[in-house]
Amino acid sequence: MNKIYQLLDEAFVRELFKKEVLPLYPAFKEIGGIRIIPHKKLIWETTYHVVIEFKTDFLDDKGGLKTVDIFCSAHSHEPRKNVYEALRFLWHHDFDKGGTTIPHPLFYSDYFRATFYEGVRGDNLYHFIKIRDRAEIERIVDEAAAWFAKLHRLPIQGTESFQHNSRIKNIVPGVGHILEKIKEKHPEYYDRAKTIYERLIAGEEKFLDGTEKRWLVHGDAHPENIIKTGDAEIGVIDFTDLCLSDFARDLGGFLQQVEYMCKRKIGDAGFCENIKKIFLESYLKHAKIDLDPSLKERIDLYYNWTAFRTAIFFLTSHLNKVERAEPLFDLVSKNLKI
Repeated sequence: MNKIYQLLDEAFVRELFKKEVLPLYPAFKEIGGIRIIPHKKLIWETTYHVVIEFKTDFLDDKGGLKTVDIFCSAHSHEPRKNVYEALRFLWHHDFDKGGTTIPHPLFYSDYFRATFYEGVRGDNLYHFIKIRDRAEIERIVDEAAAWFAKLHRLPIQGTESFQHNSRIKNIVPGVGHILEKIKEKHPEYYDRAKTIYERLIAGEEKFLDGTEKRWLVHGDAHPENIIKTGDAEIGVIDFTDLCLSDFARDLGGFLQQVEYMCKRKIGDAGFCENIKKIFLESYLKHAKIDLDPSLKERIDLYYNWTAFRTAIFFLTSHLNKVERAEPLFDLVSKNLKI
């Protein structure tokens, strides 16, 4: 039996948490009930990719009870220790303070290749896009820009190990693997995808190989990873791709994703452009930098990379939605003059 099934067994999880988690909450003396909610449950014979929530009841010595949302992110063949180390680094640099928060890192399990952390409660930005709450969208986008500027200002000493997924050419599962999958499922897209990849990689390499500067970047900046946690507070989640790279990656990625989601769910092109303007102007203000030609070119590169990545997902995932991939391929081809 696949060992990951143990994390779906309440008795096993309770004993694991008594050992690893309870000492981290000294105000409580016992763990009560645990409600297990798999959010991603891809389990095969020996391999797996899971995200599991454990709604865990902690009991104090006066009979009080507090429920804590503990999550586990585990993958049999991809590292997850980097997530734990990234969260610990950011937690140490007070990213849980000042009107923002992040998941609270708890422990890492070598046995399960899993990171365990206390989750962030709230609705994500995509939720507010879907219900067309324009005022809330504007507010959250403005605060998200400030958060990314704070991340990019961090000193990078002590982050030398954050090299995972640092360049387009080595983002898991790898260019070669993706192109082979496209050739297998949709060979008519192979040549164009290969050309787009080559153009994007060359553009990134031109900048990164020409400078020693690096910034700590989130790596997967999009509305589903920005959480409204209070009236004037946000949280940011999913640090699988945190790495040392070009900070323009977060800007281009977020701008493309917020535009894509707003156009699909709201349909007001003017509003979509204004949201992008709010984000970029707020970021530049908090980062105290100008939008020079080099930065604009790099933002555009990562905008196109994110659109291309979305198109690849539609082509190669179980969704197999060619009708949604094609417009994105056309957009990127046009932007890159291919």
